[in-house]
Amino acid sequence: MTKLWGGRFTKSAEEWVDAFGASIPFDKELVEEDIQGSLAHVKMLAACDILTTDEAATIKTGLETLLEKAKKDELEYSVQNEDIHLNLEKFLTDEIGSVGGKLHTGRSRNDQIATDMHLYLKKHTEEIMVAIKQMQQALLDQAEQHIETIIPGYTHLQRAQPISFAHHLLAYFWMLERDYGRLEDSLKRMNISPLGAGALAGTTFPIDRSYSAELLGFDGIYENSLDAVSDRDFILEFMSASSMIMMHLSRLSEEMILWSSQEFNFVELDDTFATGSSIMPQKKNPDMAELVRGKTGRVYGNFVSLLTLLKGLPLAYNKDMQEDKEGMFDTVTTVKGSIKIFTGMIDTMTVNTDVMAKETHSDFSNATELADYLASKGLPFREAHEVVGKLVLTCIERGIYLLDLPLDDYTQASSLFEEDIYNVLKPSTVVVRRNSAGGTGFEQVRKAIESGKNALQQK
Repeated sequence: MTKLWGGRFTKSAEEWVDAFGASIPFDKELVEEDIQGSLAHVKMLAACDILTTDEAATIKTGLETLLEKAKKDELEYSVQNEDIHLNLEKFLTDEIGSVGGKLHTGRSRNDQIATDMHLYLKKHTEEIMVAIKQMQQALLDQAEQHIETIIPGYTHLQRAQPISFAHHLLAYFWMLERDYGRLEDSLKRMNISPLGAGALAGTTFPIDRSYSAELLGFDGIYENSLDAVSDRDFILEFMSASSMIMMHLSRLSEEMILWSSQEFNFVELDDTFATGSSIMPQKKNPDMAELVRGKTGRVYGNFVSLLTLLKGLPLAYNKDMQEDKEGMFDTVTTVKGSIKIFTGMIDTMTVNTDVMAKETHSDFSNATELADYLASKGLPFREAHEVVGKLVLTCIERGIYLLDLPLDDYTQASSLFEEDIYNVLKPSTVVVRRNSAGGTGFEQVRKAIESGKNALQQK
């Protein structure tokens, strides 16, 4: 098969070499973006009198025909035509004749592929931002139902202080809020057009890059043609933000896995998001949460892979950059799927409030209240800390908890203790009293939910 660029060559590559160098097995994902870019390009060429009105109309009709075929998955791509651009050019010339070859006037595959990826990533970034909002809403809905549900709070995976379950869920809401902001900010650098930059140096044709950028919905153009065709910062920025999204989801995955275990039994996941065992009939495994936790590594890998790919490349385009696409596609698919899974998991999970309440009465997570109690009466906190530590040790030796300890033990430890200490030690009191801004107190949690609702409404 004659190559569309083969005029300078006297020898054809062997089939296995063509197969190794071809990107069409994966960059066919960009077919709609490539046609979208071509439609804008041909309209600009006609506006600049580089193509006649009839030529542009014929090419436009041909491209629209290809777009319909693409949407119906009726195009049969060829490895011999290497990539999505040459495949479409071949389809176009087959459809409308040699005039199809004029479409490539004033552009290169280098600026063409960069344009395709800008369009693709812009579309999917916006879709991921919508998915984040949906997950945030799911977190808000659950939080609103569990403001006064108390759960042990942890540090070092050791029980620390009792907190509102809603407060715990809202921590992830605000993580996602930052993730949304990073993606939103990345659109500023993603939404610029490389089209018309040519192979690296621009073109001799009197094109109007700003017009084609406007047609494609871009905010502006790259000011430097070398930068336009070699820049992949916008993909790296997306992958960086995606890595942070997956890190947040992975942390929540770990908590869901722990909470749904028999040892914790804080929540039960809906059957849709769990699987059984082929040998142990009693099992209900949190496989979707585990899978999201596992998929986090592949998103990190895609990010590091592209960083490594680009670090030694001279300007402008190099064939190495063909390897920038599969990781981008995979990251988009993985992040979208992971967020959707979590939205459903949060929406449908059952919260075992009675188990949580029981557990907050069966630990020493209220110990800090004793130290604060003594400190509020004038005892230096460090001395109060030691007094309470000894009381905890007494309880451990007796196999009881602080609420079970007789008042005599308290007054012997410090004359500052009075009968009100038992009310102070109640988990509900512990939580309510933490009413500082951003704290777990019920009043603060209600404010945080309203703040979250306002944040979503402003998007």
